[in-house]
Amino acid sequence: MEKLKNSTLLKVLCYILIPILTATLFFSIVYVSLKNEDVDIITNKEEYLKSEEFSRQYLYSLYQNVNRISRGYTDIENNGVYDKIEDNIYYREYYNSYANNVDTYIKFIIIDEYSNNIFTNIKTNNYLTEGQNFKEKEIFWNYENGTISTNVEKMNQDNAKYLSLPKNISEIFKGYKVYTYIDSSEFNYSNLENLKISLAKLLSSNPELTEAMIPISFIGLSLIAVYLIWSIGHTKKQNGISLNSLDKFPYGLIVTLFGIIFFASIIIAENILVYADISFSLLVYIIGIAYITSYISLAVIGVTTIKRLKAKMFIKTLLIYMILSKICDFLKKLGNNIANDADSKNKIIAYYILFIMLSIILGVTFFTGISFILLIVLWVWTLYILLEYYKNLEQIKNALKDIYEGKGDVKLNTNVLKGTLKELGVYVNDISNGFSNAIKESLKSERLKTELITNVSHDIKTPLTSIINYVDLLKQENIKDEKIKEYVNVLDKKSQRLKKLIDDLVEASKASSGNVKLNIEDINLNELLKQVIGEFEDKFDKKKLIIDLNLPEAETKIKADNRYMYRIIENLFSNISKYSLDNTRVYINLINSNNKIKLEIKNVSKERLNISSDELMQRFVRGDKSRFTEGSGLGLSIAKSLTELQNGSFNIEIDGDLFKAILEWN
Repeated sequence: MEKLKNSTLLKVLCYILIPILTATLFFSIVYVSLKNEDVDIITNKEEYLKSEEFSRQYLYSLYQNVNRISRGYTDIENNGVYDKIEDNIYYREYYNSYANNVDTYIKFIIIDEYSNNIFTNIKTNNYLTEGQNFKEKEIFWNYENGTISTNVEKMNQDNAKYLSLPKNISEIFKGYKVYTYIDSSEFNYSNLENLKISLAKLLSSNPELTEAMIPISFIGLSLIAVYLIWSIGHTKKQNGISLNSLDKFPYGLIVTLFGIIFFASIIIAENILVYADISFSLLVYIIGIAYITSYISLAVIGVTTIKRLKAKMFIKTLLIYMILSKICDFLKKLGNNIANDADSKNKIIAYYILFIMLSIILGVTFFTGISFILLIVLWVWTLYILLEYYKNLEQIKNALKDIYEGKGDVKLNTNVLKGTLKELGVYVNDISNGFSNAIKESLKSERLKTELITNVSHDIKTPLTSIINYVDLLKQENIKDEKIKEYVNVLDKKSQRLKKLIDDLVEASKASSGNVKLNIEDINLNELLKQVIGEFEDKFDKKKLIIDLNLPEAETKIKADNRYMYRIIENLFSNISKYSLDNTRVYINLINSNNKIKLEIKNVSKERLNISSDELMQRFVRGDKSRFTEGSGLGLSIAKSLTELQNGSFNIEIDGDLFKAILEWN
């Protein structure tokens, strides 16, 4: 008995016999079941051509052709439809249909009775005569005037309706005459049908043996199963159950991996069997490989399961058990390190574990009146410690939030904090001091910058004013030389532009630093927009811009400075007049809803804006990279600063050549 249990040769023989006996048992049961149900078992081409399966595929192929025709598929496409060869004749080449090999061998002429168009896959001089001649073929099926004529019994007028077609015959072929035939000498069935017929031929060659193989295979598989369950895991070289590295691998992963291989083999084999256009011998070879692969996958799962159960290692190799073991080992290691690492996070974990243990002991093991009171005291004390910790943590969080929002002089009382929180409090105070100093330095730098710009601008304005005045005097002289007149005009334009640039620079500096005096009052945006549009009307007309103005019926008022609000809108309209594409629309929408007032201005730029919105709102940055237009690049920066000084928000959005400015106030 020990020799049988430890015999490697006998086990290998059993592993080889299992797939053979399983396949034999399966196909024998299927064969006998079909035979007992009086289902036709097809073993050759003649039987197949008379079968219901052949008839169904034949008519389904015709249904597909008529369906394509009815949907107007008369152009060449990938799936093989009709190519026009004459005024009313459409021809198609055949392709191998993956699921219906019959489709490849049907010769047909289909006539649309409404248009008299002819659809065919044969070429002849007279399609009507040729269609009638189909009746002389060995296998033909014609449909004229609602009547079927055929020499295939299962496709005649009475039997065709039982072939499970998408529609009944009269609906499918309404309005068509159909003439078809198949040359049986050329016909070859698909690999799938070939496989079915080959198996049927093999099983029906000796039906008595086939029936006898059912009990033989069943008994053989049962004996093999009993023997393998008894002998798996035993070897000559080792007493007890022999486990390899695969048997020690997490069981769930093993089942998942080989389960995927099993199902992948079946799916691949099924797809190749149904869809692949390959030789029959190659098909049998691939299916055999897939069958062996799927069997090996199941065998690996089965063998390792039996070995783990017999070695009493099944639970220990479960993934959840391994994870829990790792957790337990970690807790043991943690407990050993608590004494030497009392200031780390391990201390908190230790306290938590201690709390749980005390709660269990007091609440369950010694549940008396005193233990109940001690349990309540423990819970209250723990809650107090947690609340104190949370309160101190909340103070640190609020201090960090104040620093994040730009508030200076944030101070924490570190005397009330302990341990790590006290250390964090010191860090927060240091950060606050550094942040406050940085803000002071930044404000000082901004103030100095503003003063510098103001002083330099003032120094430049004095000689510039003299230049402008002398240019005006020159313009009043009776200068006859045209070149000198042109030079004077250039001086006038450039000096005025320089003056405008200096004014914009001073205003941008003041606006960005907040050094602007505001006269806040109620402003009617409806009237202000109309006023500014009126002043820019000539410039808009010159560029043939169409203003699409949408204003609320009611007055839209905000609290702001009228002069600076005018400047904001003026800067935006100035950009539109300079940079908009001619003959386009400018959309101006004023919206008052949900306690917010929103002004949207959209226009199309004559140049593609290959720049981000953030860059465009920086000083001296212009959307016109060529700088042909007259502008300082300060308009949007000034508008943004002035809007924010008046408690509003200013944003722009760019999408290709579409420019959109969005202003909002509460």
